[in-house]
Amino acid sequence: MSKDTLSTSQAYPEPPTKKRNDLLIELIAGSVGGATQVLVGQPLDTLKTRAQTAPKGQFKNTLDIFQTTVRREGFLALYKGMVTAVNSLLFTAYGASRRLVSPYPDLSIKQVSLAGSMAGAANAILASPVEMFKIRMQGQYGGAGDKKLSGVFKDMWRDYGFRHGIMRGYWITVVREVPAYAGFYAGYETTKRFFQSRSSDPAAQLPVWSLMTSGGVGGICYWLACYPLDVVKSRVQLADRPPVGGGWLSGGYITRELGAIVREGGIRALFRGLAPSLIRAVPAAASTFVAFELTRDFIINHHLI
Repeated sequence: MSKDTLSTSQAYPEPPTKKRNDLLIELIAGSVGGATQVLVGQPLDTLKTRAQTAPKGQFKNTLDIFQTTVRREGFLALYKGMVTAVNSLLFTAYGASRRLVSPYPDLSIKQVSLAGSMAGAANAILASPVEMFKIRMQGQYGGAGDKKLSGVFKDMWRDYGFRHGIMRGYWITVVREVPAYAGFYAGYETTKRFFQSRSSDPAAQLPVWSLMTSGGVGGICYWLACYPLDVVKSRVQLADRPPVGGGWLSGGYITRELGAIVREGGIRALFRGLAPSLIRAVPAAASTFVAFELTRDFIINHHLI
């Protein structure tokens, strides 16, 4: 081997060989993380959705939403529309996006953000219909006309079809997911690396509390990066009729809905429900990342796949 060849190989080592099925591992670990997130965070997600979509004056504040919901519909009403499948696709798409951005495992934070935004765009394909059904379930207040998930699906399909029914709000979901998951993963990785840099053994597994803290920071970054867009998405998906198309050069229905929200309630209306979202973000995202990391490590360490 020549000196030039040796120096080049030292500066640019070969990418690591992938002998295990990483995508399958990420799919399984993401499923566990998603289930944990729903169990921990779904009640506050329901409060957030109702704060975003309830008519003005229906509730005094978030506490009033909680008390009214539990009193009239029971505690399990806080778990309306719970779905865990989205995180399976998200973590799988994120793992694939990381490998598209770079063949090396040690990505910069900018590369992590890019991979997160790519994963968010892919995740919107599943997140859009799942969240539409979830929001329409959460928007029912325990009356005689409340429908189960199958009834909501049949109504949307019958009345509006696939594009304007099942996939209603797809583009606003894409627009929300791109910055949201850039912030989500960048916040997590930045905090995680901070703890690793202060560890006596940076290569050792971090303790659970540091993973939880890192996940909580990631969850907060998620909402701070996208919250007004989430308000628009909730309103669009819960509306009686699909948004009017057209006007892409001026921002389309997203810009029109943002303007309508501001006219109705001022700038503050774009952040209605932010408090329960941030409160939920810490335990929900913390538990998601801990469940994902521990499940993935368990599968790898025990050579299950």
